Amino acid sequence: MNKNKSERSARDKSAITNYPRLLNRYARLLELTSDMVSTLDLGTLLQHIVDAAKELTESEEASLLLYDPQTHLLYFQAATGPLDEKDKQTAVPADQSIAGWIFTHGEPLLVEDAKTDPRFFREVDVLTRFQTRSILGVPLHAKDKTLGVIEVVNKRKGTFQEMDLKLLQSLAAQAAIAIENSRLFQQSDLVAEMVHELRTPLAALTAAAHLIQRHELEVDQRNKLCRTIYGEVQRLNDMTTDFLELARLESGRVRFVREPVLLEGLIRECLEVIRPQAESESITLETEIDRSLSPVQADRNRLKQLLLNLLTNAIKYNHRGGRVRVHLHRKGDELLLTVEDTGRGIPSESLSRIFDRFYRVPDKEASVTGTGLGLAIAKRIAENHDGRIEVDSEPGRGSKFTLHLPADGSPATSPPTT
Repeated sequence: MNKNKSERSARDKSAITNYPRLLNRYARLLELTSDMVSTLDLGTLLQHIVDAAKELTESEEASLLLYDPQTHLLYFQAATGPLDEKDKQTAVPADQSIAGWIFTHGEPLLVEDAKTDPRFFREVDVLTRFQTRSILGVPLHAKDKTLGVIEVVNKRKGTFQEMDLKLLQSLAAQAAIAIENSRLFQQSDLVAEMVHELRTPLAALTAAAHLIQRHELEVDQRNKLCRTIYGEVQRLNDMTTDFLELARLESGRVRFVREPVLLEGLIRECLEVIRPQAESESITLETEIDRSLSPVQADRNRLKQLLLNLLTNAIKYNHRGGRVRVHLHRKGDELLLTVEDTGRGIPSESLSRIFDRFYRVPDKEASVTGTGLGLAIAKRIAENHDGRIEVDSEPGRGSKFTLHLPADGSPATSPPTT
């Protein structure tokens, strides 16, 4: 009896002593969640969340995993350490990991000694060369579904307490709402743009379908209308295909598969694909490739998609009898892959918008067709490889698109962990 009284008295004293600190941490939680709900960019939002989790729980590191319903796996999306794109492709099984247990059970979990827990997913520590001692994780609940998991790792002083759990749960509740809002905003914004862009081909189809019903039309006029209908249907098909691809890239649902890719071979493969198109316009294809370069860790199919987009544009916007040159060399810590053409060039007022969704450089002659999504998709693919695309152009003298990729794909030295 005296022992119970003593323990209760100790807890009461601890609660009184820690009360001001608890109030300060909840006040900080309010500040941090206020910042979160004002952020609609998903990548920025996720980073805010893990930074807040680390600060509030006074942990060494924090990470956030989101569930992919297509693969039924969890993937790292943000971490307080240097999380690169390769780490994001690390699949965490829902049935053989601590994060997976939290996700499938929809309950928080504290593991004080991770290495002795059979659910601990050791592969991440091996990849990141980080030592995980303890893990506190909570699920991200939004309405009737669980989006993923927030984990904090290694309390800086002492061990994780009930206060840490409650703060992390409060943060997770606000974070889940903010993530859903960000996703909905991105989808609604993209859908609104798509609907706007659909109006032009649909108007052309409506007019052509109405006119073709007239009995007095001559054969050549009817054939012209048929060609218009066919062309607009093809345009709609291309637009919806590109739209769905961009929507998947922007939502983060696309999983990039990392493998060693020899860029020289990829370039030559892409040149063979577009060679018939170039020959039909008498366009010369040239290369200048540093053959000593090592392979890069990349998604080969996605890089091929990006490069084909740049090459196709270089031909479409070129002059008959022009030239397309592809350069590949290393500069410092980057590989530079450049596609340069001798075409019409891009007006200076269009350069800042060239990677915008649905944007197309004004074409008085209407000689070039396209969806206005190709470069936006290429930009997303580059960013998912920790790279970027730059453009340099002068009207009448051609354009040069340069893809910058990191030359060294060495693993990160901090978590994510699970």
